[in-house]
Amino acid sequence: MRVGLYPGTFDPITLGHLDIIRRSTQIVDKLVIGVAINRDKGPLFRLEERVAMIESEVAQLQESTQTEIVVHPFENLLIHCARDVGANVIVRGLRAVADFEYEYQMVGMNRALDSSVETVFLMADFKTQAIASKLVKEIARLNGDVSRFVSPAVNEKLLKKFGDR
Repeated sequence: MRVGLYPGTFDPITLGHLDIIRRSTQIVDKLVIGVAINRDKGPLFRLEERVAMIESEVAQLQESTQTEIVVHPFENLLIHCARDVGANVIVRGLRAVADFEYEYQMVGMNRALDSSVETVFLMADFKTQAIASKLVKEIARLNGDVSRFVSPAVNEKLLKKFGDR
């Protein structure tokens, strides 16, 4: 069984993330979406909110692809998380050359820690290449329209989050 781990903070989950998730289901039998608990990043959404958003967003995809999709929060090393969930493949999305430089270093370190876990890169679709959670949050914070970058449900959560401030 091919088990893939797609890690990220998903703060919030975007259409770019969903594209990578959808495409990942074509190459693995089970996909674990690893939601990083990264206190240094100071996420906008609490862990529970991010997990709930992801579960809601992937529910229909799981049904249509027949791929098991599990959301798994983690705070340890990525390679340890891969071991914890039985993943033999780490899935990473690439938007630009700058992403590759960082990811290239991560692959080298992860392979040094555990060479049995392979990393697979999926290039972002040209329609979602510019989407970054950080930019989505900034646009939403400044009352910009992010409906082209996130699902309607996530857009509503962003509006509520920034409306409460």
